Amino acid sequence: MPHATVRDIAREAAVSVATVSRALNGHSNVRPEVREHIESVALRLGYVPHAAARHLSSAKSGMIGVVVPDLHGEFFSELLRGMDREASERGLYCMMMVMHGDAQRGVAALHAMRGRVDGLVVMAPQVSADELLAHLPRGMPAVLVNCAPGHSGRTELRIDNVAGASALVEHLIATGRRRLVHISGPAGNIDADERLRGAQEACARAGLPLRVLAGDFKEPSGAAAAATLVEEGADIDAIFAANDMMAIGAMMTLKRAGIVVPDQIAIAGFDDVPLTRLISPSLTSASIDIASFGASAVARLVKAIAGDDDGGVEQRVPIVIVRESTGPRLSAQPNQNLSNVHN
Repeated sequence: MPHATVRDIAREAAVSVATVSRALNGHSNVRPEVREHIESVALRLGYVPHAAARHLSSAKSGMIGVVVPDLHGEFFSELLRGMDREASERGLYCMMMVMHGDAQRGVAALHAMRGRVDGLVVMAPQVSADELLAHLPRGMPAVLVNCAPGHSGRTELRIDNVAGASALVEHLIATGRRRLVHISGPAGNIDADERLRGAQEACARAGLPLRVLAGDFKEPSGAAAAATLVEEGADIDAIFAANDMMAIGAMMTLKRAGIVVPDQIAIAGFDDVPLTRLISPSLTSASIDIASFGASAVARLVKAIAGDDDGGVEQRVPIVIVRESTGPRLSAQPNQNLSNVHN
């Protein structure tokens, strides 16, 4: 099927070819409502800019797009390291855009990449994947990484967050812990929601309560949650944070309060970022081999670009890596709440 041209858009939108050209090239002398109308028609017709049309008909651009929600913390640095390594080994380059949790920014990122990349890796845990992909040219290869639930029918890579969180909580229970706290990630984030569900299900199976404190995947929120527990003198013996950075924030707060980890309180995180092995005590975590996960997303995208990917969902089950932070409670240590220890 021939690609839509600027003339096709002009005819459909009932404007001049010059107006279409100015609108699609971002010139300021086009009224916003006209620009929006032209972009809508271009999207509907599956228009690809001329440079990209040449790539589609002959050679590829050698560029892949990567859209991620954030760059904060070691998780994203490891993920992007894996993606870049895989792309580099295949002679490809990565163009990256950051959404910062904003759907409209994600849409703008996709618009900016249209015609410049051969395919996309999209990680959007808080935004509808269908909403984003509606702004892609028809036929654009894309791989979704831990995206919010949708009905895109695209290739997906997912982490089995429920299984990973359940396994971590079962490990904590197996070490003798019975009074557990979960520091959750941001509400509406698919990873956070699934990790909370996994923790709740494991506690329910064991007939144990689970207290939940809100976090945001960043270290200060883990520290703040732990500070709340210390201030309350809460009677707890284990903390499972929805990611490693919050677990590390909580651990530092407890240590400053004179609480011994893991003798009084065990702590576990999720993701297994490199820092988990370097801190003291080293942190128990659910490992997904982040860099490998990112590399897998690029490898699947390359297959999709070549027309060799059969689509579907590939799910990675995390492995619990047990380290010092969840060692058994000392047998001689009496059951003390945080107020006893803090005082």
